[in-house]
Amino acid sequence: MPKIVDVAERKKAIAEATWRVILEKGMEGATVRNIAKEAGLSLGALRHYFSNQDELLVYAMDLVTENVNKRIEEVLKKSMPLQEQVLHVLLQALPVDQQSMLEMEVWFAYIAAVKHKKEQANVPFNALFSGMEKTIYGLSEYGFLKEGLNLDLEVERLYAAVDGLAIHALFERERLDRDRVIRTLVYHLNSILKDEAVLKLPISDM
Repeated sequence: MPKIVDVAERKKAIAEATWRVILEKGMEGATVRNIAKEAGLSLGALRHYFSNQDELLVYAMDLVTENVNKRIEEVLKKSMPLQEQVLHVLLQALPVDQQSMLEMEVWFAYIAAVKHKKEQANVPFNALFSGMEKTIYGLSEYGFLKEGLNLDLEVERLYAAVDGLAIHALFERERLDRDRVIRTLVYHLNSILKDEAVLKLPISDM
């Protein structure tokens, strides 16, 4: 009796093999041949799931986004104060553990490689910025922010803070560890939260 293959699981395994190849060989080494070898598949078997390299790479990056979104969904299921929930959501987009470090390193390598390629235009370059908009305007709607803030500029400021932390936490891991990332985010959020809504350290883990 032929073995039944779970297509979704096989595609996920191929995507994760793609991540490993990118980390080891860079984007230039992320060829279909190298990825097939890493995944333990023949070229023909790999092409059964992905017709070309671009399709495979886009899927592999979509999996990064999917993983982040799943972690955010888990945060949103938890019962906690809104401002603390916001902090934990922001942390899901930052390289603060082994898995998120891997995802972030692969993501940056991919974005740098395809930024001039129109065929990869469906990659969500602005997903993080959109998340910052929802965060700031959500906190404002629920009355958690100080009076008189320019919300548009606060979106930009939070976006710059999170994006900058992501880059420096990835490349300066000893200096900017998880604890310092959390303390920096708390410091930033407390600069815009009302006194009665400020976050207190230490923050409980999920």
